Amino acid sequence: MARSSSSFRASLIKDGCSTRAEVMIAEAVGAPVQGAGCALTGGTWYSVYDDTYITDAKGLDVDHRVPLAEAWDSGASEWTAARRQAYANDLDDDRALIAVTAKSNRSKADQDPATWMPPSAGDACDYITHWVAIKTRWSLTADPTEHATLTHWASQCPNAPVQAERT
Repeated sequence: MARSSSSFRASLIKDGCSTRAEVMIAEAVGAPVQGAGCALTGGTWYSVYDDTYITDAKGLDVDHRVPLAEAWDSGASEWTAARRQAYANDLDDDRALIAVTAKSNRSKADQDPATWMPPSAGDACDYITHWVAIKTRWSLTADPTEHATLTHWASQCPNAPVQAERT
């Protein structure tokens, strides 16, 4: 089955804000002002991928820690549309969606840890443990190269336990 751009849909949360805005509000280290239509102005965010602070929301993307295309290839293609939408908008686990610089998110695209790691070496262990937690939470698989990379990184992160609750 071919991947469809409409297979994962964004949604509005009960307060009228998009999933992106909800993540941006939750992750702000300096609160933005929420205007009409949930438009955000002001605010400060910390992009862990880059180890940098951002003061313009337009410079940020909300990253799916495990990208939608990776999820699709790892089992989401077999899910119902409702489950794919729940994954795409997962606000129940703060590791699933993260505000990061547009530059780092776009360099990552749909890559897994075998081909992309955050530019900030200080985020490597968290990135890997969060990746594994999200894959576990949603019962997604890992291909052999991805598994080998995760195993390698796990050996570099001995004090980084993975905790996940399945959906």
